[in-house]
Amino acid sequence: MLIYFWLFLVFVVGLVMGSFLNVCVARLPLEKSILWPNSRCGHCLQPVRWYDNLPLLGYLILRGRCRTCGTHFSIRYFLVELLTALGFVGLFYLEVVQNVHNWPQWGRGWAIKQGFYPWQWWVGYGWHALLFAFLMVAAACDLGGREIPLPLTLTGTFVGLMGSIFLPWPWPDTWSDILRRLGAPQQLALQGPWWQLFFPVPTGLYPWPVWGPLPDGLPPGSWQLGLATGVAGALVGTFLLRAVGFLFSTGLGKEALGLGDADLMMMAGAFLGWQVVVVAFFLSVIPALFFGILNLVVHKDNSLPFGPSLAAGVLLTLLGWHWLGPQVLVLFYWGRLMLGLAGVAAVFMLLSSFAVRLVRR
Repeated sequence: MLIYFWLFLVFVVGLVMGSFLNVCVARLPLEKSILWPNSRCGHCLQPVRWYDNLPLLGYLILRGRCRTCGTHFSIRYFLVELLTALGFVGLFYLEVVQNVHNWPQWGRGWAIKQGFYPWQWWVGYGWHALLFAFLMVAAACDLGGREIPLPLTLTGTFVGLMGSIFLPWPWPDTWSDILRRLGAPQQLALQGPWWQLFFPVPTGLYPWPVWGPLPDGLPPGSWQLGLATGVAGALVGTFLLRAVGFLFSTGLGKEALGLGDADLMMMAGAFLGWQVVVVAFFLSVIPALFFGILNLVVHKDNSLPFGPSLAAGVLLTLLGWHWLGPQVLVLFYWGRLMLGLAGVAAVFMLLSSFAVRLVRR
């Protein structure tokens, strides 16, 4: 029964967060303050009463209209609140109830089954829920105005880097616990190619560290390793999208990806590390196809903001990393192979985009 209470509580928190995210979506693209003034109708400028501002209920009771002037409010307000609440619940169920990341239980299996979850799990869930909130705002802004506000992504990147310092890999586990569980001497684990000795790589709040074997001066669980992981994630996230955008723009003869997409992946990389954003970029093609077909059918428009697809790709990669990680393990820790495949992918992107340009002509 306690589990159902947590799910209900998380849903309510998600509704409240969704209401705040609506303010961010409406004001950040206009470079307005998200704290002042309070919510008001965009037509008559009258303040929205607190009971009309209740998540979901206020919209339903007023049928999406302003109580004063009767102007229609966008359905976006309702959808953002609902999707945020459902997203928070789904994330909680997968990460905490199902423990898809295999976070350590510290011998508390019985209590966890009853719904008494370790505080470390709550911190991990809260961290990823915060990333979900940033991604939700970015996706909604991109859908509404084809723009992802730079203050949003810069703030998210800063928050991600701060988290990487205080929650370095392999948190919430410890390196000593991992070695004891695997029965391996610490000297062997730190000096040898541990991604081969310990398969799969032990995951933490940040799925993988910046590199392996761990470079000198970056011991497991240190703030130096955490910061290096976050910085590498931010740099790879932004430069990967900028490079892809440059290749496709060169081949197509017009802009293919906006800088906001690169900033979104920079933010995600600061939260999750560089390996996740690389996989997420390629995985985002799947939701992009879905969104593209839907947009073509509904709006008769073949252009597509890529931000929502990138956000969906990041979340899918994060939640599926326990399965995806082992599949790409050798690729990401074999430098020569990784550089070779990157070169082949770059040539393929350039040639394919040029071919599309010729076909259009």
